[in-house]
Amino acid sequence: MSALAALLSRLSRARDGSASVEFVMIMPLLLLLIMSSFELGMVTLRQVMLDRGIELTVRDVRLGNLVPVTHDTVSAAICDHALILPDCPRDLRLEMMPLDPRAWVAPPGTADCVDRADDTIPLRRFTAGVQNQLMLLRACSLFDPYFPTSGLGATLPRQSEGAYALVSSSAFVIEP
Repeated sequence: MSALAALLSRLSRARDGSASVEFVMIMPLLLLLIMSSFELGMVTLRQVMLDRGIELTVRDVRLGNLVPVTHDTVSAAICDHALILPDCPRDLRLEMMPLDPRAWVAPPGTADCVDRADDTIPLRRFTAGVQNQLMLLRACSLFDPYFPTSGLGATLPRQSEGAYALVSSSAFVIEP
């Protein structure tokens, strides 16, 4: 037993590998922080680009520069203005509906998003509107997280096939 006690005593005094132990304990946390920061940056960048695409497209619709106003033309304009949204035409779904401020009915609380598993689900609402009408344009775009199993990527609420949804909306009046 004295040989075992001597070995344990010698190991407790040895300092070889102490930096490795600290590295092994800290590195996973550091990697998790780096991956979460990258994921948050990409989520923020994609949200800003989706907002930019919506606002520039709404300006074209409002002024009558985008004709005809259909889901496909508005979706293409948003994708052209948004610049860096991956698979934008496939993963973007729009809702455009008139709002009546005198007889207010709140729009649906959740956005209509693409279901990647079922392409046959029809649009909920897309009405082009007429002059001097208050309109709401809402876009839902799906994105796959870069790190889906760790950090922020693991905590994002999921939609279709593990993607998370970003929603942007804008209310406007069609100019005469």
